[in-house]
Amino acid sequence: MTVPRLTTALSGPLLDLERELLRAMPVIEHWLRGKWQDVATPFYASVDLRNSGFKLAPVDTNLFPGGFNNLNPDFHPLCVQAAMSAVEKVCPDARGVLLIPENHTRNQFYLQNVATLQTILRHAGMSVRIGSLLPDITAPTELDLPDGGKLRLEPLVRKGNRLSVEGFDPCVVLLNNDLSSGIPGILRNLEQELLPPLHAGWATRRKSNHFEAYRQVAEEFAQLLKIDPWLINPYFEKCGKINFQERKGEECLEGYVAEILDNVRAKYKEYGVTQDPFVIVKADAGTYGMGIMTVKDPSEVKGLNRKQRNKMAVVKEGLQVQEVLVQEGVYTFEAVNDAVAEPVVYMIDHFVVGGFYRVHTERGQDQNLNAPGMHFSPLAFAEPCSSPNPDDPGCPPNRFYAYGVIARLALLAAAIELEQTQNAFEDSAQLQSATAS
Repeated sequence: MTVPRLTTALSGPLLDLERELLRAMPVIEHWLRGKWQDVATPFYASVDLRNSGFKLAPVDTNLFPGGFNNLNPDFHPLCVQAAMSAVEKVCPDARGVLLIPENHTRNQFYLQNVATLQTILRHAGMSVRIGSLLPDITAPTELDLPDGGKLRLEPLVRKGNRLSVEGFDPCVVLLNNDLSSGIPGILRNLEQELLPPLHAGWATRRKSNHFEAYRQVAEEFAQLLKIDPWLINPYFEKCGKINFQERKGEECLEGYVAEILDNVRAKYKEYGVTQDPFVIVKADAGTYGMGIMTVKDPSEVKGLNRKQRNKMAVVKEGLQVQEVLVQEGVYTFEAVNDAVAEPVVYMIDHFVVGGFYRVHTERGQDQNLNAPGMHFSPLAFAEPCSSPNPDDPGCPPNRFYAYGVIARLALLAAAIELEQTQNAFEDSAQLQSATAS
C-alpha cells in the first residue's frame, strides 16, 4: 500500500489535479520507485500542504517532525513497519536507538510526541533510551505526560566517538532536535549512524535550497504527467542580508514580492482564478511558525511598524533573521468544523504513515496556520476499498492519494537537497580543520 486510504475534509466532485494523479497512479508509482533507488531517503519527515482546488503544493517540509502524537492511533502499525524498514537500511543489526529530543521540557504536547516516537521504535524491535542535550539534566529525570504516563530523560555521555547514556551503547542516534541554535560539539564526528545527519539541521539547512530542489523535482514530474509544474509548485525567491530591526534589505524584499505577485497574477488570469494573489514572507531557516507574514502588496514590507519588525526579526532559540524566503501563497480551501485547515502528511522512510489537519479558528484561507491557537484533527481511515477501482462504481476515489504524491515529491526533494548540502557541509568542515591547524 503506497498511500493509506484516508478521509479528507474535502467533499464534492474530484478536482482536475486530483483526478489526473489518480489516473496516472501506475506511472507515478513506477517513477517514484526508480527515484528511491537513487537517493538516501530521510529517516522521517512531515510536509505541510495547501489545497486551493486548482493548485496543490507543499509550503514547508520538516525533517525533524514533532507531531507523531497527533496521528490517529490506527496508523501505529504503518509507522512501525516503516520504521523497521528505515532502521534496516542504515544498521541492519541495530538493537538500540538513542533518541535526542528538543529542549522543550515544559511543552507537554511535544513530550507526548517523543513518547509516541519511542513507542513506535520499541514496537519496531528497538531498545530506546532518551538522551537530553540540556545541561541541567545531570541525572535520570522523569517528566509527567498529559496522558498520565512518564518520560525518562538521561544525560548524554560521550566516550571517544560514541554517544550513549549510562549502561547503553546504541547503534543509531536519532535526532528529533532541529539544531536551530547550532551543532553541539558532542554530536560531531560520531562513528555511530546519526539520523537525520547534522547538515539536515537549521544550523546548515535553508528552505530556499529545499524549494530549489523541489522545483527541479516538480518540473520532471510535471513533464512525466504532461501538466503545468506551477499546479504543484509555488514560486519563490530568496532575499539575503536583511535586517528587519535596522530596516535593511527592504528594497530587495519589496522587489521580490512584486515579482512573485506579478507572476502569480498572470497564472491566475491564465486559469481563471478570481482570488487576489498573495505571498508569504518567512525566515529561510527555522520552524514553529515564527517569522512569517502574509503580504498582498509590495508596499506592505516597507511600512512595517516596530511590533511587526520585531516579530519578523527573531525566530526559535532567539536567532536573528538575516535571510528570508519570499514564497507564493497558496490558498487552502479545506475546513474542519467551519475552521480553516491544512493537511500535514507524515512519512517514515519513503512511506506515508498518516497525517492530520492543522486547524485554526482565527486564521483565514490566506494565512499561516502554524500559530498559537491552532489545534489538530487526526485523519482517520476511510471505508475499506481498493481505489481507484473502475470495476466497482460504488468505490469512492482515494482523495488522499494526491496528498501522498505531493508529500513524497517534497520528500524526494529533501533527499536531493541533503545530498547537495552534505557536500557544502563537508567542504566547510575541511576548511575549518585546515584553518585550525
